Amino acid sequence: MNVMNGNKSDMEANIAAVAKEKNMPIVNIDAAPEAAAPTISSSSMLVELSVSHWTGRKLDRRASKEVTTQNHATSGVANVNKKLLGDCAELSAVQKFVGNSRNVHYGMTMPWSDTGLRLLPTAQYFKYNEAMTAVQDEFNRLVDNFLDAYDWEITQAQAKLGDLFHRDDYPTIEALRQKFKFRLTYIPLPDAGDFRIDIANEAADEIKEHYVSYYSTQLSNAMNDVWYRTHDVLKRMSERLDYGDNEKKKVFRDSLVENVSEMVELLRVCNVTGSTQMTAMADKLDDALNGVTPDALREDEYLRTETKRAVDEAIAQLPSLDI
Repeated sequence: MNVMNGNKSDMEANIAAVAKEKNMPIVNIDAAPEAAAPTISSSSMLVELSVSHWTGRKLDRRASKEVTTQNHATSGVANVNKKLLGDCAELSAVQKFVGNSRNVHYGMTMPWSDTGLRLLPTAQYFKYNEAMTAVQDEFNRLVDNFLDAYDWEITQAQAKLGDLFHRDDYPTIEALRQKFKFRLTYIPLPDAGDFRIDIANEAADEIKEHYVSYYSTQLSNAMNDVWYRTHDVLKRMSERLDYGDNEKKKVFRDSLVENVSEMVELLRVCNVTGSTQMTAMADKLDDALNGVTPDALREDEYLRTETKRAVDEAIAQLPSLDI
């Protein structure tokens, strides 16, 4: 039995070597990416959001066949997909909110894997959990509203669909409720420095190397995502502040300043690697926005010019990420 419990310094060196070999832009880890990897499991966790809902659509094979026959088309080239409830406002509200819930989830987490797992800093956990609990409560409320209106909507659908209406297309309330699900799953983040496996030495070393490479890549992608978001928010502010008193004013909402303030907070809570570069960026933006209000930016050309200059300097100091 080969139990591999990687030596901390060796694992750090391995991650650094992999990052260097693959030329991965782990730009936010100052001393070296390997210094952050062993502690990332204590400063972060993984979270998965799973949301599902009833689409309210169904393929009508009989109608599809009729369409192709009447138009002398080859079978299968056209399908008739029915909106079983037509334009049902209550169902549309649920479907739209599902997208909004994912936006909240994405906004407070960082990418980790292609399977839907996202990286959640522990410093962000309570705020995230509170926000997602509120999201889940609203999701449940909208689902209940839809289910309350379901029977009535079926009677309306009969008139809307005409001969396309078939009562058997509609599930019972009990079956329908099961199609709406909202689930959050929290998972501990494995530590790259603690790799245990019962396998022959040579195979274990190869698997360990692949894992270190994967770990380093995912960490790099997660942190770079924060930099991309920072760039987008700052670029937006710079563009909206780019006018003088004698030029046509550019309209911007109060959220222009609020978004940068929220980005500063995100830079701090998502800095799971302890990057001094990320901390310095948050400090710089804090100083640039100290005492700055949306109304002041609209009315004071000097303040607007100086704020834009500070924002442009911050953009120039962002890591190179092929933006």
